[in-house]
Amino acid sequence: MIPSDNFHYALENTRVIVPPSSFIETFGQTSFQFHLVTEPMDEVGAVRIRAGRISAERPRIMSPQHIEQFLLEGFGEKAHQFLEFLESHSEHFKILRYGFIFKKTDVSETLLQEPKEKVLYRLKEEIEQGEDRMVTLIEGIDDAWEACLIKFTMDLIQRSTQGNLAEWKKRGFI
Repeated sequence: MIPSDNFHYALENTRVIVPPSSFIETFGQTSFQFHLVTEPMDEVGAVRIRAGRISAERPRIMSPQHIEQFLLEGFGEKAHQFLEFLESHSEHFKILRYGFIFKKTDVSETLLQEPKEKVLYRLKEEIEQGEDRMVTLIEGIDDAWEACLIKFTMDLIQRSTQGNLAEWKKRGFI
């Protein structure tokens, strides 16, 4: 089991360098490509880039009895341990009770011998010059990288909530 201090450290040190230009869709699936840059603790001067896709199924209005149906697909044991940690700190976990099912797919990993700031700058430039607006660049912690992805999704949920609720109200669902 990972110590909760590691999760606190990951939460405090997850930084979105380039946010996606859109929020989570109210009535459809939303998919974001991510690039997560970390520094391995056991290799000086190295940078690890994990790239993949996070998909958020459409939001659902859920009753408290159905909260336990929150699923993480494609995430490992450390991510599930992180959710257990969040459950024990309810002020963070209530954000996840929004009712999304997240999938992490197509993950690749590259290890480079370059300074982190140089890699971040290069990736930021590539993303900003590209046409795909559903790309995000995140800086995080290597040992708890999945927790960094969950932190990103929690923040994205929080930013998307007002628009989703307004859309549901407008259509008479709530």
